[in-house]
Amino acid sequence: MPVEIKIRKGETMDKALRRLKKKLERESIIKDVRAKRYFEKPCEVRRRKKKVQAFTNMLRQRYENL
Repeated sequence: MPVEIKIRKGETMDKALRRLKKKLERESIIKDVRAKRYFEKPCEVRRRKKKVQAFTNMLRQRYENL
């Protein structure tokens, strides 16, 4: 499904582009495109996810102790 932004009456192109960028960010389209720019081996995907999970667990433990 393509992302669509309708330009409002009296709206500048800068504001419309800003709204488009925010919508793309919210729907995580830009993140997906950047991730798929290059092929990533399955083992690299698992390693990256494991690293992110370890970091979030470390943060959880740090702030549970406070």
